[in-house]
Amino acid sequence: KPQILRIKMLELRILSINAFDYNCHVDLIKLLKQEGELFRLRKARQKMSELFPLTEEIWLDWLKDEIRLTEEEPNREKVYDLFERAVKDYICPDIWLEYAQYSIGGMGSPGGIDKVRSIFERAVTAVGLHMTKGQTVWEAYREFENAILSTLVAEPPKLAEYQAYIDFELKEGDPARIQITFERTLAENCLVPDMWAKYTTYLDRQLKVRDLVLSTHERAVRNCPWTMGLWKSYLLALERHGADHQVVSDVFEKALNAGFIQATDYVEIWQAYLDYLRRRVDFKSSKELEELRGAFSRSLDYMKQDVEERFGESGDPSCIIMQIWARIEALHCKNMQKARELWDSIMTKGNAKYANMWLEYYNLERSYGDSVHCRKALHRAVQCTSDYPEHVCEVLLTFERVEGSLEDWDVAVQKTETRLNRINEQRAKVAEKEANLARQEEERAEQRRKAKSDKKAQKKVQKGTRFGEKRKAEQDDYQDEWNDDSEQAPKRNAPPGYKPAPPGTKKDQAAAAAAQRHNDDKPELRNDNSSVFISNLAYTLEEPETKLRTLFETCGPIKQIRPVFSNRGSFKGYCYVQFESPVSVAEALKLDRREVEGRPMFVSPCVDKNKNPDFKVFKYNTSMEKHKIFISGLPFSCTKEQLEEICKIHGTIKEVRLVTYRSGKPKGLAYVEFGDETQASQAVLKMDGMEVGDNKISVAISNPPRRNLMDKPGSSRTTTDMMPRQVFGSRGRGRTQLSLLPRSLHRQSGAVSKVENGTAAEQVPAAASVSVNAPSETKPLSNSDFAKMLLNK
Repeated sequence: KPQILRIKMLELRILSINAFDYNCHVDLIKLLKQEGELFRLRKARQKMSELFPLTEEIWLDWLKDEIRLTEEEPNREKVYDLFERAVKDYICPDIWLEYAQYSIGGMGSPGGIDKVRSIFERAVTAVGLHMTKGQTVWEAYREFENAILSTLVAEPPKLAEYQAYIDFELKEGDPARIQITFERTLAENCLVPDMWAKYTTYLDRQLKVRDLVLSTHERAVRNCPWTMGLWKSYLLALERHGADHQVVSDVFEKALNAGFIQATDYVEIWQAYLDYLRRRVDFKSSKELEELRGAFSRSLDYMKQDVEERFGESGDPSCIIMQIWARIEALHCKNMQKARELWDSIMTKGNAKYANMWLEYYNLERSYGDSVHCRKALHRAVQCTSDYPEHVCEVLLTFERVEGSLEDWDVAVQKTETRLNRINEQRAKVAEKEANLARQEEERAEQRRKAKSDKKAQKKVQKGTRFGEKRKAEQDDYQDEWNDDSEQAPKRNAPPGYKPAPPGTKKDQAAAAAAQRHNDDKPELRNDNSSVFISNLAYTLEEPETKLRTLFETCGPIKQIRPVFSNRGSFKGYCYVQFESPVSVAEALKLDRREVEGRPMFVSPCVDKNKNPDFKVFKYNTSMEKHKIFISGLPFSCTKEQLEEICKIHGTIKEVRLVTYRSGKPKGLAYVEFGDETQASQAVLKMDGMEVGDNKISVAISNPPRRNLMDKPGSSRTTTDMMPRQVFGSRGRGRTQLSLLPRSLHRQSGAVSKVENGTAAEQVPAAASVSVNAPSETKPLSNSDFAKMLLNK
């Protein structure tokens, strides 16, 4: 055929006549492609590429043919090698684009995404600036990254993740990447003061670009105006970058009106501003010096009027601002008279009893004053100091040894001895008074223990003589009457709260009660230091000793378990667990509120109330807990795991506590403890008002209401506080007040407690009318209650 002959002629000419004939190579490749001679075509292209750099069109044809061939042979490395050769000949955007698109097909292999990203990075570096075709490479790169991003979970990073990202970028040290990371973090966490402080500190110390630094400081105080540290950093940045004095003063005035949360914040912001004013003074010009003195005077008036009125304290008990003013007057202005006046004012504010304050004044006189005023200051210190008088006396004697005369020494010795004798007498009186108080308290405790034991003994005697066997027989007959299920006996409804004992357990329970009493009669077997008290268990709990042993044996070796039974052998719902070692008690207390058969089990230290009658355990805090949030309005079906899943996206969860009734039923309230205050604040912002199930929850920083004095251990409520207030008519209480309501429907009107966080419970008066269902809401009476009613009659 003509084509075959022509191919042979071209091959012969290339091999024998002129191997560098470029056109012959091009013609040969075209003919071989038309004939489909793939093996010879590959060989011809290989030969030509060894002699010449190939054009973009030849490379693309070759690469596309090889890609089609390797679809059947999964050998991508050969094609990668061919692409690497192709990109070395010329700057070819189309070849780089083809290379990147081919690499996308290998994303599924190990390291495939990193390889694609690496090829795109090389491509934009090589041809990204190409005037007409560079854009296509950038667009392909962007589409690739968007596709990868769409496969990830579209969830904003947490604050902790941002912090780790920032720490990583700070180590790398690229300013542009650090800045954009900070900006991304603050866009989603704009109310986190620590993040603003970290960003502004980086800008102040590293970038130092005036416009960027000052604008960031301004944004920080606008987002978190309550944070004094941000205002203080802002003032320093303004001074560092040479801002106008009026600008600095305006920012300071804004800081004073920002509403800081504690008095000490105002002291620190005033100190920062006074330091700025002091650095402006050259102490040769009266203008700046008078402005500084005026600012000091204004700061003292501000602390006395505004701060004390708002917080009840000045925030500067040691008068630091006045001390700095006095030192400036002494050092720079050589005005010791003014410095002494300031120190007199400091001592009149309750600081004269502290030794360190007198020694500070003494050091000032020592540095800038004279020996006469030093001696005077030390003599006053000896007379006034009450915390460390020995130290002040020693300083005075040392001073007289160095600079005083014999007469000065005699006076100092006499004053110090007189003062120390008086101090020792006062200390002896205080010690005697404390000993008397301790003895009186011990006597009162002994009287309480004795009165309690006498009362118990009297009750036992009255119980044995008054009722005896007659009461026991009547109770047994009464119980048999309720338990009689025969057809001859009249059918009667059991009283509310009655629960028949399980068959076949009376003897066992009675035996357990007898064993318990036997152990209680042996105090040498009991050790409260190694024991815990278990309460709020179900009365119907079967074999409590076995179940509690299984539950508490993980805390340590158990010596004995003492469940408490009634005289009739029924379990009372509480018991004592005694361990071999006191070390196990701490582990056992961690099981507090553990659910046992649907009820929360209460675990508390075992304390003898005869020895400690005022002891009472209150486990939880009653003050503001900034790292903990209070949630109300939760659905009753919400579990601890579900709540933890909701909260953990806002930070590290340390503890989740669902508030329940003693019966174990939920109240719809919870406390969640986070790793720090920042995470808790973030959770309040994000979670308050969100819907959980069909309920809209309220979230706030935990601020439990303060416990009333009546709720504290040792307090006693008067009977008038416990009784509901009775409202009479305008003519007062009548001579007779007959109630037309049956006595069985009478019930005491109580107060409905409204749950709040940080306030006392709101007392809502009960309705005056009694509903028809009132009897079902009364407290159920037990068998013993009915027996007492019959016996009293």
